[in-house]
Amino acid sequence: MDSAPPIRWRDAIGALREKPITVTDKGFGRLAWSSPVTAAGLARSRPSLFGGDFVLPLMVLRESALAGNIASMAGYCAAAGVLLAPHAKTTMAPQLVGRQLDAGAWAVTAASVPQVQLHRSFGIPRILIGNEVTDRTAIAWLAAELAADPGFECYCFVDSVSGVALLDDALRAGGLGSDPAGPRLRVLVELGLPGGRAGCRSVDEAVVVARAAAAAPSLRLAGAAGYDGGIGHDDGEATLARVAGYCRDLRRLGDRIAALPGCQDGYLLSAGGSGFFDVVVRELTAPGDGGPAPTVVLRSGAYISFDHGYYQRFAPGTRPDRPGPSLEPAFELWAAVLSRPEPGLAIVGAGRHHVAFDVDMPVPLRTRPGRTAHADTAPAAGMRVSAVDDQHAYLRLPVDSALAPGDLVCLGISHPCTTFDKWRVIPVVDDDHHVIDAIHTFF
Repeated sequence: MDSAPPIRWRDAIGALREKPITVTDKGFGRLAWSSPVTAAGLARSRPSLFGGDFVLPLMVLRESALAGNIASMAGYCAAAGVLLAPHAKTTMAPQLVGRQLDAGAWAVTAASVPQVQLHRSFGIPRILIGNEVTDRTAIAWLAAELAADPGFECYCFVDSVSGVALLDDALRAGGLGSDPAGPRLRVLVELGLPGGRAGCRSVDEAVVVARAAAAAPSLRLAGAAGYDGGIGHDDGEATLARVAGYCRDLRRLGDRIAALPGCQDGYLLSAGGSGFFDVVVRELTAPGDGGPAPTVVLRSGAYISFDHGYYQRFAPGTRPDRPGPSLEPAFELWAAVLSRPEPGLAIVGAGRHHVAFDVDMPVPLRTRPGRTAHADTAPAAGMRVSAVDDQHAYLRLPVDSALAPGDLVCLGISHPCTTFDKWRVIPVVDDDHHVIDAIHTFF
């Protein structure tokens, strides 16, 4: 389970450095209009974000924050004795996944078989599907891929006896399960919550599903999993207590299935969104009842970019009694002021097509007087975004603010999971805002 991944994924991901960036990629219209653009070329030329090559609005990632977040989370997991399978649905960016694997990630998590197909096209050798799989066409593809590559490890969730039967039937139709020594799809029994999105509603129900999975010829019962992120959206004591109780139930499920075929030589317990992974680590690695200890796998994804809102309010490391990795917001959206139509209002040229708005409005961070070469930035004091349209943000500001059309505003984001998907190419900048790389996304 801990064997080194084959080298080909590094080669496949590395080739993205030469993938053309064109005028159809937001923000690159002027630069790409005049000459070919690639991530490798940007790394060589290091153009300034404000030097006239890029068209605003433009979302960027700060390299110092990205590198720090990747290293900090890897160090946290290593110290805690847990594995990391970062959820790639957040970024859908193989270049970032590659960096996470290079930093020690055990696997990558996907939300669906199409996401698995993307990451397999880049040679990723171990993928955990954090979801049930019930589409027969998708299952047939999994069967073929597992048969074609003995080095491919794939896991998915199951939460019903009927779901186990469907999965097994479709896999056997694809040729899996006839040879006891042949490849099998590894499955984790999902424990859910009343009103939650999926998962068995009790430990007893989950044990029944586990027994069915252990008996299915094409499956290998590998452990149990859950999702803690939907329990709450704050770090109040009541929420933390509910998360802890849920994790204890998950650990109890693991103890009960440990003796079933497939789990006798070790089993996985997987949970850990980006908000409560400290509680997950504490509860799932706690001493058990004397049985075999589980291998704990965190599936956090949003840590890589963090944010200026949702996770910053309650993720581990944000208060003294919840130690965690040191994470920094990496996203910045730069946009120009279009209009000052009223006192106390500026209209900024960025909206729903550019930035997340599902949890919080964008967060004003700094302002800059236009594109002058060496302009100083200033804190966006007293400013807030009250609403966004498709292409406009309504920036409320002090009535005596000197902000004028053509000046620039830097906006932070809340909830990165709905920000990466708005950009096919995202420039990476150093702390002086020279563009040193570009990340391709594949939503």
